[in-house]
Amino acid sequence: MEQNFIEGKIISVSGSLVTSDNMREASVQDVCHVGHGKLIGEIIEIIGGIAAVQVYEETAGLSYGDPLVCLGEPLSVELGPGLMTQMYDGIQRPLDEFMKVAECDYMVKGIKIPSLSRDRVWDFVPVAKVGEYVLPGDILGTVQETSMIEHRVMTPHGFKGEVINIYGGEHKVDDTICEIRDNDQIVHKISMVQRWPVRAPRPITERLRPAQPLVTGQRVIDTFFPVMKGGTAAIPGPFGAGKTVVQHQIAKWSNVDIVVYIGCGERGNEMTDVVHEFKELVDPQTGNPLMERTILIANTSNMPVAAREASIYTGISIAEYYRDMGYDVAIMADSTSRWAEALREMSGRLEEMPGDEGYPAYLGSRLSNYYERAGKVITKGRPYGREGSVTAISAISPPGGDLSEPVTQNTLRVVKVFWGLDSTLARRRHFPSINWMTSYSLHSEVANTFYDQSVEDGVSEVIKKALTLLQEEYRLQEIVKLVGFDSISDIDKLKLEIAKSIREDFLQQNAFHDVDQHSSLEKQFKVLGLIMSCYEKSLELFEKELIGFTKYYAETGAIRGKLARVKYLPEEEIDSAVRDMLKAIERLRLGLMEEDDNA
Repeated sequence: MEQNFIEGKIISVSGSLVTSDNMREASVQDVCHVGHGKLIGEIIEIIGGIAAVQVYEETAGLSYGDPLVCLGEPLSVELGPGLMTQMYDGIQRPLDEFMKVAECDYMVKGIKIPSLSRDRVWDFVPVAKVGEYVLPGDILGTVQETSMIEHRVMTPHGFKGEVINIYGGEHKVDDTICEIRDNDQIVHKISMVQRWPVRAPRPITERLRPAQPLVTGQRVIDTFFPVMKGGTAAIPGPFGAGKTVVQHQIAKWSNVDIVVYIGCGERGNEMTDVVHEFKELVDPQTGNPLMERTILIANTSNMPVAAREASIYTGISIAEYYRDMGYDVAIMADSTSRWAEALREMSGRLEEMPGDEGYPAYLGSRLSNYYERAGKVITKGRPYGREGSVTAISAISPPGGDLSEPVTQNTLRVVKVFWGLDSTLARRRHFPSINWMTSYSLHSEVANTFYDQSVEDGVSEVIKKALTLLQEEYRLQEIVKLVGFDSISDIDKLKLEIAKSIREDFLQQNAFHDVDQHSSLEKQFKVLGLIMSCYEKSLELFEKELIGFTKYYAETGAIRGKLARVKYLPEEEIDSAVRDMLKAIERLRLGLMEEDDNA
């Protein structure tokens, strides 16, 4: 391989952009070693033998004439046992190991560390048999990576043939675990580690239509604006609106097998919080530490800016790898705005023609390429029909909360779920601060069908009525601003009161409450159904003119107080609470009817 390397010399350095001569034989996206310290870089442009290289490490100290060597291969990730529970930087260097080697808490340039430990031993259990003909993606064997994740070692793409040897037992990731003889009678030695170019989607057999919701435990999301497994969602909002908190909650409570969390250009203290929380949290599905099914990628704001651009591709490549094993994976990117800023910086240094607000003209296509890698698929290889999914959920940080800026607008063109955060709700301590008037989900119809079939028949109608009532509240509030609360009808006052209950007693959640921080689908629909039943029974009283709003408000104080506390009850107590509430309203109705008869 050494003779294929292309050697050049640095002719200019501009921040993280370096140019080199003698690169006519190189290709765009090839990895380079830059300078005497062999910093990692990637070719992003070649003009007349002059290559522009974005360097993923600090370039201070580089000078004219320093060597630059093109390795002739694209930027790739290492895939194999040992990924789970790790925290990597944007180009997949393990930060815990990096800190030990560097003996420093900060990024030290020029340090080379393998992404997967070469010392750790894994117990490989063969599945394929000697004499079997295997194809790319076929499962060769398994490794118990964590107590929750069984790592399925697959035949690498590009290899097929007859298994002539397979070795069970304890192995390191780079040991030979299988020997395959191809059709040309060449024997290939297969290890547990694979390399995959980060910018290339992994091949699939078939793309499926998402049919199962990603249950997050957040009522406003699951009920009104659901995202499906294999779907895409965006969370735009101004500073302090709660984007990161929403992503944390989804990462903690969603019903996926694996979470890949990318801190792309965000503050270091936020990633510190993620690390500490995930190590302490217990997975509600298994009772094991949540970190056992989590991979973190940290490229915070004080790390080299060019590596931000690579970080989301590193994350999505790892997510696709576990998807190919048949797992449901959720990937959180926080935030794509910082990723786009890295694109803009590199585009400016290349002196490219700027687009809107200085972003490169290809911003939209790059975002599309990223989100298109999400989806529910049938994977390559045997056992045939293996299904997996990647759900992409990204935060966007528009300057000043301006949703008309290019990153938000280009994202909304490709995602199907929009959770618009509202700083006004955040200031009122309404969490999650997702504005139900501006948000939308193109998955609602499919999700509602799933709820009717799998949770409780008729749920979809309750959801539609509740959302309609919230929209009606918005219209009535505008009228109240003009004419005052006393000028509207009693029925309209009732609508405002019940809509307030939906907002405060259902949509608002306490992320620090042991019970309320997560709500199952069954509990969500029981609570919402209770509120809407209260509305319908109360509406009947008003339509028959048995009661006015003033008396209704006085008579139902105790009922409304209990209603506000239902969401804090454990799930096993919900059914009895619902029955008691409905009985109380029925007693009120019967009492009013008796009064009316006596009158």
